[in-house]
Order: sequence, then C-alpha cells, then structure tokens
Amino acid sequence: MTQTPGLLEVVRNKIRVKHYSIRTEKTYIHWIKSYLHFHSMQHPRDLGVEHIENYLTHLAVNRNVSASTQNLAFSALLFLYKQVLEIELPKLEGVTRAKPSTRVPVVFTVDEASQVIRNLQPPFLLMAKLQYGSGLRLMECVRLRVKDVDFDYKTITVRDGKGRKDRVTLLPDQVVADLRFQLDKTRELFNFDLEAGFGTVYLPFALERKYPSANQEWAWQYVFPAKSRSIDPRSGIERRHHLGEQLLQRAIKQSIKKTGIAKQASTHTFRHSFATHLLQAGYDIRTVQELMGHKDIRTTQIYTHVLERGGNAVRSPLDNNMGLFGTKPSE
Repeated sequence: MTQTPGLLEVVRNKIRVKHYSIRTEKTYIHWIKSYLHFHSMQHPRDLGVEHIENYLTHLAVNRNVSASTQNLAFSALLFLYKQVLEIELPKLEGVTRAKPSTRVPVVFTVDEASQVIRNLQPPFLLMAKLQYGSGLRLMECVRLRVKDVDFDYKTITVRDGKGRKDRVTLLPDQVVADLRFQLDKTRELFNFDLEAGFGTVYLPFALERKYPSANQEWAWQYVFPAKSRSIDPRSGIERRHHLGEQLLQRAIKQSIKKTGIAKQASTHTFRHSFATHLLQAGYDIRTVQELMGHKDIRTTQIYTHVLERGGNAVRSPLDNNMGLFGTKPSE
C-alpha cells in the first residue's frame, strides 16, 4: 500500500519542481515547521487568515525578528498556501509589522580592506579579492563556475544572483594571475575525479536532463571546489560541490579580528566597500547600480549616505573654530 506523502514532503517536492535553491528549500521548511508548531500542529487547511496574522505578529512582538526575517516567514507561508494547498489568501490587515532597519552599511577603508585581505591564505585570499574587486556576494563567489570567467573581456558573469537575475561585473587585473593558478589546481582535482569515476557537478534547473553530459564538462565546474566529494542531498549522487561558504566567512572573521579593526564587519563588507570606493572614485551611480545588480537605484544610493556622513562632507563646528578651543587633549 502506497503511503501518502506528508505535508512537508509535498512542500519539498513542489519547491524542487519550481527549481528553487536548496537554501530556499531549507528556509521555507524551517518557517513552515515553526508556523505548524505555533498552532499545535493543526493542518494549515484548518487555519485561517487570523492564524497567519497571529503567527507573524508573534514573530515581531515576542521574538523581535527583523522586518526581512518576518517577510521571509510570510513568503514561506504564501508558498505553502498558494503553491501547495492552492488557497488564495486575502490581504493581511491585522499583522504587527517588524520595524525595518535603516542601518548605514559598514564599509572598509582601502587600507582596512588591504589589511584584511593580506592576512588571508589561499583560496580565501583570492575569494576576498573577488568580493572586493568585483562586488560579489558570498554565494555568488563560492558558486562561481569556470565558464563564467572571461579573461579576454575581463568580466565575470554572475548567474542566478539575488532575485534570480544574471549580471556582468568586472574582473580586476590584479586577480588574473591568481585566478589562472586557481583554475589550474581546480582542473587537476577535476581530472583526478574523472579518473576515479566521478567528476560530475550539480547543474541548475533542468539542464542535467537537457544536456546529459554537461555535468562532466570542464566549463561547468566550480572555480572553488570543496576539498572532498560529498553526497548530494537531493539526488544522492556522490560529487564534488563548491567550497563551503562558512569556511570563507570564518576565515574573513578571523582576519578582521587579527587586524584589530573595530568594525562589525563580515564578508559582505567587501561588497559594500566595492560600491562605496567606486563612488568615491567618481564613477556614475547608474554604473555602480548595474555592477551591484540592484533592481532599485535607491538601494545603491545608500552608499552615497556613507560618503556624506561625518567629516567626508560636513566640517564640524569644533574644527571650524579650532583656535577658540585649543589643540591640547583633555586631561
């Protein structure tokens, strides 16, 4: 007798049919589980709009989540009801919204970025250079494939970036030699896997069915492969995935700590610095918007706020009247 699949299994299958990433799958499953537990494991068909509103309000009021986290939970529930249960939800009116944050991004100075990068070891040194020199997000960097690096045109094509969009950004001259060396090492690893009867790589969407041999082609391999092969959680195939993003995050965190830079910085700080330093150099904001892959120019404009804060644009009255206050440090 065939067992009827559980709700979460149905959700997973629907997510995979829609070709969502495994990170999105894990995130949606997490919030749907949380929603079900909050309502004592009642089936969502038996829960109405007021139950969704109560849960989202609970996240904002009792768990004090950010606006983006609350929106992510809401997206998971929308997927559950609309795509899985095929129930259209009316507009939610009774949700207490989490307050959106208006933080100015943390940015390295050129010297600080240099210090952090110099303290890193390969391959993290090259990866950090690409984040700072090309404006890559963390996952865009670790998922970079051989075919998306163009040495002739000095470009990097980012596939399926945020918002599931492609974009083209620049390939800095300073990383060309190191990147070629990295690709030589990656090719050695790829050839080793082929000789051992492996060498396949994960392909996005339905490309593996459309191009059956593409998963063993050099062009599709990750630029930064993992040290060892692992079992693909979806297909069960043993293959070599990309380097784990946590390894890069940890290496950069340790480097920041070692330099003694007193900023709440992370891997993403390199991307913020890329945009800010381009604007400081006089590049047009529309150009920076395109390189960053921002849908709305207002997102890019946040970096102009970084340029305008403090002494970069406004002279303090203390400095304007320095002769009145003296220059000796207070005792």
